[in-house]
Amino acid sequence: MPFRILVVDDESNIRDVICFALERAGMATTTAANGTQAMMAFRSGKADLIVLDIGMPDMDGLDVCRQIRKTSSIPILFLSARDEEIDRVLGLEIGGDDYVTKPFSPRELVARVKTILKRSGAAGANERSEQDLTAGSLRLDRAGRSVTFGSTSMTPTALEFAILEALMIRPDMVLSREQLMVAAYGPGTYVADRTIDSHIRNIRAKLAAIGADGVITTVHGVGFRLHAKDERSS
Repeated sequence: MPFRILVVDDESNIRDVICFALERAGMATTTAANGTQAMMAFRSGKADLIVLDIGMPDMDGLDVCRQIRKTSSIPILFLSARDEEIDRVLGLEIGGDDYVTKPFSPRELVARVKTILKRSGAAGANERSEQDLTAGSLRLDRAGRSVTFGSTSMTPTALEFAILEALMIRPDMVLSREQLMVAAYGPGTYVADRTIDSHIRNIRAKLAAIGADGVITTVHGVGFRLHAKDERSS
């Protein structure tokens, strides 16, 4: 069954270009012209990834993402006509997986979609070992793409999962922002340091919500380190 991509943009010509490129790559597409339609399409449960324009009337893409992230970690690729760092960082902080600015190359967009799908585990069997990773009472389930602390679980995005996985593979070792960038985005992709910091803030907040606060520490001028942490006492 082909991957199902929900394309959300208020400009019909842009939707057509994106759908044509994705369908040529063997994917199936559905479309929405505004935030309300996007939420209806999302709730149908028939999408593996969302390409989501930020600048739309009634409900913009950031608001759509906030609503979706209340219940789902479905991968989201943002589109925007503005190439401002504040937009990129805000989009990633609220749970976006990647960001493409207009005008864009359809080939690049398809490549990014494929990368996100592979990273999220939707693109088939994971080539890495499916063995779980543990650090104290923190457990990362590679096959199930889930993270638990004791008996409480959190729902990371695909990028957050990749970063946390890299840290848990090497507990108590400091990883630089560049190393985490490669773990999250793959080699050859550059994002600002602030982008990695945004993902780390999101991961810390989700870990704190399940009782694993303080697991990730900052080593100033170097990077980040994950400490094993015992399960919270009942």
